[in-house]
Amino acid sequence: MKRVVVTGVGAITPIGNTYPEYADNLIAGKSGAGPITRFDPEKFKTRFACEVKGYNHLDHFDRKEFKRLDRFSQFALVAAEEAMQDSGLDLEKIKLNRAGVIWGSGIGGFETIEREIEASVGSSRPRYSPFLIPMLIADIAPGHISMKYGFRGANYTTVSACASASNAISAAFDYIRLGRGDIAVTGGSEASVTKAGIGGFSSMKALSQRNEAPEKASRPFDKNRDGFVLGEGGAALILEELDHALARGAKIYAEVVGSGSTADAYHMTAPHPDGLGAKEVMHMALEDAGIEPTAIDYINVHGTSTPLGDVAETKAIKYVFGEHVYKLNISSTKSMTGHLLGAAGAVEALACIIAINRGIVPPTINHETNDPDLDEKINFTLNKAQTREVNYALSNTFGFGGHNCTVIFKKFGDK
Repeated sequence: MKRVVVTGVGAITPIGNTYPEYADNLIAGKSGAGPITRFDPEKFKTRFACEVKGYNHLDHFDRKEFKRLDRFSQFALVAAEEAMQDSGLDLEKIKLNRAGVIWGSGIGGFETIEREIEASVGSSRPRYSPFLIPMLIADIAPGHISMKYGFRGANYTTVSACASASNAISAAFDYIRLGRGDIAVTGGSEASVTKAGIGGFSSMKALSQRNEAPEKASRPFDKNRDGFVLGEGGAALILEELDHALARGAKIYAEVVGSGSTADAYHMTAPHPDGLGAKEVMHMALEDAGIEPTAIDYINVHGTSTPLGDVAETKAIKYVFGEHVYKLNISSTKSMTGHLLGAAGAVEALACIIAINRGIVPPTINHETNDPDLDEKINFTLNKAQTREVNYALSNTFGFGGHNCTVIFKKFGDK
């Protein structure tokens, strides 16, 4: 099979609207949480989120184009544009029918459907925008990206809740290594900081209610964690067949070497208490990469800051890695970005790439009290980034419905 490398990256996140800004703030341990500004949250139990800050759509789109794009599609196009520019790809020198776009989004145009329904309530003759359907469908983001760049290869969206972007990266990896294409724009985007988003997750008791100190609310592995913090944004990766990348002299951030997907087959929203699906998906990805667990240096965990999830994932990691677990660096960057739902796997894939390229593991911030249900000897990279060589990094993402996906990245070398 073909080898697959990452040759371009882009990001728009609650802690940085470009990849370099995101990387710097990730290493610095900056929190992206704050009071919600996109609507009045006063009547909600949770009144904060990790919003994208300083974003002006007019910097990226004209008014006509903007009116036809849900916020999640805007984030997709912005991240993809940065990644494409970063890659240095010359559209006149590549085979456009071998360039695909495989994207992840768990929900799609949430803001659009909420706005349109609100506008029609109470009307004797409900009227909907002719752009309602094409704006809200989750597959429209890769459609827009493909139209912008003329990419005529594979084009679709993976929808698996919070595992969506990781499944997109996995699918793009397969697309190239099986020889079906040379290039893929992949990643994910989400824009669910809306009234329905906050209200729905809050009713499930999934969100933190630490309104008095939102910047400290996302606290994976801390005894006093009380739920996740909703985030928004997106990230893009350009995956490319190795020989294709080398032939054009592309810079290479990392190599994608393995992935896996499993199901818990257990509960609609709760993880399997022993992390059964998580164990199996990590084993699958390691086997796919052809490496032993001892090769892994860093795990970017799903780590949402929920009482059940953090414990189950830790159990699974201990089972898979055995004694090597004590030599790993583990961190949850959701402590800074919040939970970007279907986009989480993309921004966290970039966190793995940052660790590989900078030789620094981003921290799990906001830790104050050890949880007796977790192993205190495990290095969760608490509160401060740690320097170490990272040759292999593993990213976990798990979604409602029991969806699990793992992707493994390797420092690039010629062997």
